[in-house]
Amino acid sequence: MLTKSQAKLFFIIGTVLCVGTFLFLTVDTILKIPAQTRDANLTPAVERGKEIWDKNNCMGCHTIMGEGAYYAPELTKVYERRGPEWMRVFIKDPQAMFPGERKMVKYNFTDNEINDLIAYFKWIGEIDLNGFPPKPTLMSASTSTSTVKVAAPEKFTQICVACHAIAGNGGNVGPALDGIGVRRDAVFLDKWLRDPAAVKPGTLMPKLPLTDPEIKELVSFLSALK
Repeated sequence: MLTKSQAKLFFIIGTVLCVGTFLFLTVDTILKIPAQTRDANLTPAVERGKEIWDKNNCMGCHTIMGEGAYYAPELTKVYERRGPEWMRVFIKDPQAMFPGERKMVKYNFTDNEINDLIAYFKWIGEIDLNGFPPKPTLMSASTSTSTVKVAAPEKFTQICVACHAIAGNGGNVGPALDGIGVRRDAVFLDKWLRDPAAVKPGTLMPKLPLTDPEIKELVSFLSALK
């Protein structure tokens, strides 16, 4: 049983220790913020991207760092997950990438505005959030034993894999491309990549903004998948 003076001393010491611990943790957190938030990467483009995000109320549908609505996908790691080229094409025309499946508004952003948004998403994705959001552990349902012996073009790894898979790796929106070089010749692949709807009216495959060299590179790669 503590005496009155002992209880008073215990209270004072306990209060001082708690306040001191709180102040220490506060200062420690403040000192770590610049490194964790990568504030050295806060360029004018990132700031403009944040303004575009707020002005268009993107958080009304999406979440970033757990904050926002849950109607549309979480975007904290979208830069890492999709890559800048895929994001650029999607933001320019969401419906073209996923016809009839996306409710996202076409905002008619300029190329500079899209670049600013991508810069903002890149910065967000590089913030140290202590493991948030966690990466899901997924098992591929594919039973393919195919191996890719040819290096995939950058355009394929940035855009095509969002919908198509090879050897079980990639998206499942479109058909897997294992053995596509056996099923389709180079002439067909060239026509398909230039204008899918002209080859197959009603197809869900969008007409991607590909240059002639990019199409040639993709045709060469796909033709080698046998």
